[in-house]
Amino acid sequence: MGNLFLSFLKLGLTAFGGPAMVAYIRGMSVDRHKWLDEEQFKDGVALCQTIPGATAMQTAAYVGLRARGIAGSLASFIGFGLPAFILMMILSFLYQKYHQVSKIVSLFNGLQVVVVAIVVHATYSFGKTAFKNYKDVLLASTAAIALGTGVSPFIVIFGAALIGILSLNGEAIIPATAFERETDCNSVKQLSVILFILILGLLMLYLSDTKIFSLAVLMMRIDLFAFGGGFASLPLMLHEIVEVRGWIDNKTFMDGIALGQVTPGPIVITSTFVGYLTHGITGAFVSTVAIFTPSLLMVIAITPVMDRLKAYSYFLKAANGILASFVGLLFFVAVKFAIAVHWDIIRVLLCCVSFAALYRKVDIVYIVLITAVVSIFIF
Repeated sequence: MGNLFLSFLKLGLTAFGGPAMVAYIRGMSVDRHKWLDEEQFKDGVALCQTIPGATAMQTAAYVGLRARGIAGSLASFIGFGLPAFILMMILSFLYQKYHQVSKIVSLFNGLQVVVVAIVVHATYSFGKTAFKNYKDVLLASTAAIALGTGVSPFIVIFGAALIGILSLNGEAIIPATAFERETDCNSVKQLSVILFILILGLLMLYLSDTKIFSLAVLMMRIDLFAFGGGFASLPLMLHEIVEVRGWIDNKTFMDGIALGQVTPGPIVITSTFVGYLTHGITGAFVSTVAIFTPSLLMVIAITPVMDRLKAYSYFLKAANGILASFVGLLFFVAVKFAIAVHWDIIRVLLCCVSFAALYRKVDIVYIVLITAVVSIFIF
């Protein structure tokens, strides 16, 4: 158990690139430590890509689950995410204290265009994998228009799932098999204990501070609908945190995304930033736990029945519809962020160069750091 935690903690210190870390997790868990075999790992990746949440974090949880049960899942999950949480806490504190300083203002003026490039590139990457025919493109366009006219993204996602079931061609990611794993009784008991602790924690939050309770419920709801990985949470966060509740403004949210890109771990670590700015250290902790808990529980609950789930074509069709809609939702976010930038020739060039670098698979950390240094001198 200690080896699991420390191994994923060390990997989490350099976990830049989001889903790209899955390859490193495979090398550590299959080749080096042999905690599971190649076929088991492939099944886990397929599961983590199908259900909502940050793919790399879920893959870490899956490896721990296979290696040492639910306790191992918690050990690997916490170890992998801990470095990102601690670093984002520090950066959030520094941002709140110094973000009005002129050099810091200059820095974030430049990073805004990088955020636009990041979201545009994410839209392109999503589209490349999600679009299989003109129906997918039409669904994505409808989703973007719906969000632009004020429709809740949660309603858009429900609608996309329904349309996917009714009209899209569901393609099985992995061939379904007749084999069905028996759910371990002990695992059911342990999962029940975790759910009880979660419900008890939410009840205590509700009784002690309804505002932080609302923050926790919101982050959990966002994670439940973030099909396709961490970037899928951005439209949901933007809508709920900036537009509906107005907890922070659009520019501050973009700054949080930029900070999330210089920390290891998934982009949803932006939730730590939001929690800190709205409710301090307690808010940061609660927000972080809430944004990761639903997807962790889904990995634990669904892994034993994955073979049965893959056999349902309706599930695959709904997932395809949701992924197509997220391309449209991300496109809307890109437009929204682009409108917030005061464009000039330098910013346009910075954005184009950043997108080109992302397209050429340059490490995003280098892009952000170089742009930050350039921005301090230019702006």
